[in-house]
Amino acid sequence: MNADELMSKAVRAAESARLLLDAGDRDGACNRAYYAMFDAARAALLASGAPVEAEVTRTHGGLISTFSLHLVKTGKIDVEQGRALNRAEEISLVADYKGDSVNQTHAEWVVARAESFVRVIGKTFLPDFPLSW
Repeated sequence: MNADELMSKAVRAAESARLLLDAGDRDGACNRAYYAMFDAARAALLASGAPVEAEVTRTHGGLISTFSLHLVKTGKIDVEQGRALNRAEEISLVADYKGDSVNQTHAEWVVARAESFVRVIGKTFLPDFPLSW
């Protein structure tokens, strides 16, 4: 996949996260919000030209550490965005694997951060990408 295709996936996932949250599905919303950020981070790495092997960005840990190394630590992306990606992964793990339900406050935070993250990535690395929101 190229950066534009990944951003399209990220936007769809962020939109789905908002719909799920509005429908009361907090766990589903957290899952989609995290994947919006995951795909946007992959798009950013591709668009930035960072010297990254594709296999590294297919795992969650590999993507997060590579995103931090090439985009956060170099100052191309704000540290808060990197922290948000890490925290979104933690919350999605609770929603997807721990058997606990995510509370409303955490779900709202993750969805809002995912929307912000996708916008920042789009504006920073893919300025011609049409963001619909």
